[in-house]
Amino acid sequence: MKAFPKEFADWLTPRGRRILDGKERDVVGALLDPTRPFVSLQGVIDPRRAVACRDALDAAMRETMVPMEDPIPADSISGQTMNYMELLPKTVRVSTALLESRRSRSWRAAESVGLTDMLRSDTFAGFAAAVTGRALRRKWGIQALCYGPGDYSGPHNDHHPEEEEARDGYVDMHISLTLPGVDHQYLVYAQDGHLSEMTRVSTVGGITVYRLPFWHYTTPLLARKGREASCRRWVLLGTFLDAAPGARPATTILPAQAPAKRPVAR
Repeated sequence: MKAFPKEFADWLTPRGRRILDGKERDVVGALLDPTRPFVSLQGVIDPRRAVACRDALDAAMRETMVPMEDPIPADSISGQTMNYMELLPKTVRVSTALLESRRSRSWRAAESVGLTDMLRSDTFAGFAAAVTGRALRRKWGIQALCYGPGDYSGPHNDHHPEEEEARDGYVDMHISLTLPGVDHQYLVYAQDGHLSEMTRVSTVGGITVYRLPFWHYTTPLLARKGREASCRRWVLLGTFLDAAPGARPATTILPAQAPAKRPVAR
């Protein structure tokens, strides 16, 4: 029997089900508010099932992940010619697996524990649609990330102005599965033009839903003292484009309706 349920809905607590069904007034349609870039949710995934899935995922996929490392450019200081004109591209260190190719080791490992089926389920996309309040395209990208000790993602905004389908905004949904050796990891994000807000993301079963682009970064993963061997944080990720106006119902995932009126999206 596979660790992950085939439908994302089967992983949810009663509160998670209410969100999926459009019955949680404070969450459903929350990201239609243009001043709110993301929602962080706890208590929506059954914690015991989250731990079992985390451990199965860690055992199956850990050795199949591909390191991704983009350090600070070597000439970021020596190549600077004017005071206070430094520029920092996105820097990152993490392990990743794009779960699109059935030929990859990562896909086979993810499939063996039921992860790919769950991330492809309609209720996974339906949850993202419910929180964002938008109709989403049925074809979405899925990915797994694994942060180890010191791994991080530097300041970036995830804007894609060259891609017509994403330039006006798109949706990411992350599920966090953190091992016991982790002390903490935070998401820092911009408000009123400053990277001044912070929320903890080193959770077991926490969900964050983003309306990108906006400025943010993920702090280095810090291990508990003496627990470095089990210091890992898995992130399960779905990326969703907005459905085109007038798109056929068969090609879209429609959001559940919130019981209260929400602000109109930009």
